[in-house]
Amino acid sequence: MGSQGTLQEMSDMMSATHPKMVDSIDLSVLEFYRGKKIFITGATGFVGKVLIEKLFRSCPEIDKIYFLIRPKKTQDIYERTNELIQSQLYDKLRKDCPNFGDKLHPINGDISLPGLGISSEDLKLLQENVQIVFHSAATVRFDESLRVALQLNVLAVRELIVLAKTLRKLQVLVHVSTAYANCERPFIEEVVYPPTVDPHKLIDALEWMDDEMLEILTPKLLKGKPNTYTYTKHLAENILVTEGVGLPLAIVRPSIIGAAWKEPLPGWIDNYNGPSGLYIAAGKGVLRTMKGDYNAVADFIPVDIPVNLMICVAWYTAVAKPKRTLVYHSTTGGTNPFTWGEMRHVALKFLKHTPMDACFRRPYLDFRTNSYLHDYYMFVSHLLPAYAMDVFYRIIGKKPRMVRIYNRLHRTMSIMAFFTSNSWEWSYNNTDMLINAMSPEERKMFYLDPRPLHWPTYIENYILGTKKYLLKEDMVDVPAARAHLKKLRNIRYTFNTVLFVVLWRGLIARSEIARNLWYLIVSLVFKFVRFFRITSTMQR
Repeated sequence: MGSQGTLQEMSDMMSATHPKMVDSIDLSVLEFYRGKKIFITGATGFVGKVLIEKLFRSCPEIDKIYFLIRPKKTQDIYERTNELIQSQLYDKLRKDCPNFGDKLHPINGDISLPGLGISSEDLKLLQENVQIVFHSAATVRFDESLRVALQLNVLAVRELIVLAKTLRKLQVLVHVSTAYANCERPFIEEVVYPPTVDPHKLIDALEWMDDEMLEILTPKLLKGKPNTYTYTKHLAENILVTEGVGLPLAIVRPSIIGAAWKEPLPGWIDNYNGPSGLYIAAGKGVLRTMKGDYNAVADFIPVDIPVNLMICVAWYTAVAKPKRTLVYHSTTGGTNPFTWGEMRHVALKFLKHTPMDACFRRPYLDFRTNSYLHDYYMFVSHLLPAYAMDVFYRIIGKKPRMVRIYNRLHRTMSIMAFFTSNSWEWSYNNTDMLINAMSPEERKMFYLDPRPLHWPTYIENYILGTKKYLLKEDMVDVPAARAHLKKLRNIRYTFNTVLFVVLWRGLIARSEIARNLWYLIVSLVFKFVRFFRITSTMQR
């Protein structure tokens, strides 16, 4: 089953037929989740937190949610669980269901360990109870080493499949992948494409291959994929369908996941990945230029849409029992496209009206397709001010930090360049089929369609979310932030004027033509001022 030929045959078979649309399903989504026991990996991540909130709030008769969690240096799993429950994200849920925490059961474990690090006692608990599994745990670092990415994104899936085969009551396992798992293709269908390298052989090679050798081979292994994240998520899908044969499986592929659209809180966000870091860096005046195409589609999806999709996919897979593993896309590029240029316009306009606190410079950002032009502006707009500020910090006795910040920012922006410079198209046959299988009430409660999304409003809420939930900035400080922007604008105008005068005077000393032109400009200015004063006096 692990051979590439078998995978190719499987992919051809999957793409040859379209899933038969179910006209009606007697068991509703809410009825399906009544009394269910669920197991979630990645529950403390961005998607996992929203998934827990939505499940409990929309399906309050869920019996239990088990979730994998590892202790930290300063917190055990129960302290981390209590911290999770107290999150601002769950404010609305606490009012409607104050005892929802009693239905949360932490399972000590780690996806990087054999058997997911689950103890025999907890394993028995899961085996006897769990009916639904949501796997969203993964490393989302695009620049992760291939060894670590394989461990967390591929081997963890293999361990989860081993666990799933022992769950006596299992009805469905939903795996969260990414819409960019096959980003070397301009058009991506809802199928599992065969890999160029057998993932089983690659996993076996990890045992004898050292890090240096693996690092040398990584660019050859990626073959068109921009990073180890997309590569390993693609391999994980293949591991899932080859080793999970006989299991009730489904795959959800969201694009870049952004802040909440409607639920649980408009604009809620808890990480600096993707657009979040972009808005903050541009809003603070740190980021001025990045590689990208104004006309490329900014395909990110509000977190509540893929979460709703996960819930409904689990329901459909368990109830309709499709004969093959279905893949569901959750993207906006094919249904409600919005370009990076349009996003830039809306974001900068809002950031100037509702600025962030303590801006380094006024908000501004340009996308550039030309690498040489981008490198030039990166040097002039980023590195020169950074070195100047670090010199100033040393003079006043502070530790220099701006060059370090910009180096980190440049690494992040170089990783994002692939996604800000290209556009993709996706098929939505399975997602559309799922929407048609839902009742009108369910479509409203578990909305999956991004077409009603109004991008300018969403982006404004997104930026407010970064201010409120990430930077912890208060809206009462906005007037002071606007005053700070005006001060930065005046400083800029003054600096540019002084620079112009200095350069121009330098030319005047060497050129008779420039000197005559300078006197003409000055005389015209004096005449204008004089005329303005005379006109004002006559009007009085």
